[in-house]
Amino acid sequence: MSMTNKELADIFTLVAQLLEIKGEVIYKTLAYRRAAESITGLGRDINDIWKQGGQKALLEIPGVGKAIAEKIDELLTTGNLEYLEKVKKEVPGELATLLSIPDLGPKKVRMLHKELGILTIEQLKAAAEAGKLRDLAGMGVKSEAKILSGIEALGRRSGRLPLGDVLPFALEQRDWIRKLPGVKAAELGGSLRRMRSTVGDIDLLVGAKDPAKVIAAYISAPNVARVMNQGTVKSSVEYHNGMRSQLWVHQPERYGTALQYATGSKDHNVKLREMALDIDLSLSDQSFERKDGSELLCATEEEVYKVLGMPYIPPEIRENSGEIQAALAGKLPKLIEEKHIKAELHAHTTWSDGELSVLELAQEAKKRGYKILAITDHSPSIGLVNGLTFERLKEQRKEIDKVRKKMGEDLLILQGAEVEIKADATLDYPDEVLEWLDIVVASLHVSVRQPRAQVTERLVAAIRNPHVDIIGHPTNRQLPDREGADLDMDVVLKAAAETGTALEINANPRRLDLDDVQARRAIEMGIKLSINCDTHTADYLDWLHFGVATARRGWVTPADVINTWTPKQLQAWLKS
Repeated sequence: MSMTNKELADIFTLVAQLLEIKGEVIYKTLAYRRAAESITGLGRDINDIWKQGGQKALLEIPGVGKAIAEKIDELLTTGNLEYLEKVKKEVPGELATLLSIPDLGPKKVRMLHKELGILTIEQLKAAAEAGKLRDLAGMGVKSEAKILSGIEALGRRSGRLPLGDVLPFALEQRDWIRKLPGVKAAELGGSLRRMRSTVGDIDLLVGAKDPAKVIAAYISAPNVARVMNQGTVKSSVEYHNGMRSQLWVHQPERYGTALQYATGSKDHNVKLREMALDIDLSLSDQSFERKDGSELLCATEEEVYKVLGMPYIPPEIRENSGEIQAALAGKLPKLIEEKHIKAELHAHTTWSDGELSVLELAQEAKKRGYKILAITDHSPSIGLVNGLTFERLKEQRKEIDKVRKKMGEDLLILQGAEVEIKADATLDYPDEVLEWLDIVVASLHVSVRQPRAQVTERLVAAIRNPHVDIIGHPTNRQLPDREGADLDMDVVLKAAAETGTALEINANPRRLDLDDVQARRAIEMGIKLSINCDTHTADYLDWLHFGVATARRGWVTPADVINTWTPKQLQAWLKS
């Protein structure tokens, strides 16, 4: 029986979730999760692997051992998994849906089912609204309210995927298409090209003389699970990882209007069509059409905007939020680019929860052309991340000094800390320790569900501390599942403007925090921003483009970002 990679992975994810609720040993649940992730990320149909080599071939898939291979074989043979049915007799399958509620873990789900017989989100909501949760062990009125808030947040989810999940795969598909015979140009479109924090389907725009050949290759690619639609210009498929894409193939001389149209946004495009009508032209994805029916073709987007009397508008700001007026007035900002970033100012090492030593991190930073690196390991109150006491900070200083000597003038290494803003609005280090550090990043991690006024007051207190230089990931959101703190951003931004404290755009694609809207508000108020990767491993440094893209969506220029400064400029700012 044929099953897609995504369908198989979903079954193993469900097994892992039910085992977690059951309280099974961690290595068993991790085994199923690793297998699910590996199967999702396979570049080919697992059915082909199985048909060609049976269970033995399945063992070559990373994360798939003998037991998992046997279960894949059973699923592909029968369409069922006896082990899953066995687990469901002990843990009802419906309980897995409760794990989608933010901050509701497997232990609480198990307790809720055992004590109140709760199986569904609807039953949980009813019990919480009736005040039936507050008297359970480890619960209370606040926990009850938190669960209701989590259920509300769940209802607001759009079903869109985080940019960081989709973009790497989408770029692989684009690059594969670019190598097909006869393809003159290929690019991503839609919200992916505009680099929104969440995206729907993948849009692919191609310029080629023979569309039929490109479409035939596209729908028969090894990672395609099913063809959703096939036409002469547009086709769509679903991949084995569950993602979907749409492909448009146009003649190369029409590629500019096609790419502009498919990039959007809808509101931006509506405005361009209105402008075209004003000069007696009709703009479509095919061309500009004159009143007499003749066409004006555009092979590039630059030509499209030139016809309308404008310079090229970068895709990230095509949201009809003032970019067209700015272009017409010759006032488009020169947006920040990756090449402008010279510093990583939020990075963790093995001293707390990072995977690289100070030296290894410094070498990785130098390799990427950075001139400044701030070591900002965690403060001590978050025990799970091995935060540093002042004594350990002093020990770390000795190691940093050694690395400074080794790196010489190639890299300025600052010793800082990511300091927790505690629930009572105090910082995790006293002022004398903060003053001793070269740079201080203050962040919210705990009690982010406090009432708006309270959590805002905490952040503002940190902003007003004279030793705090940067506020890290201000809302502490995590895409797509965890909403950020309910901050009064007007108050936060006003405080940052008054004190000169920088706000971070965290480049981790699960964060992208500040978001683009608040970043634009910040620079309009004269607030400096800091784009950081929140580095924990070397790979995190490769996330820089996500942070830069978010900044570009917020109309941010190099002058707005402290990471673009020279070592002397940054040190002068820190001292001031």
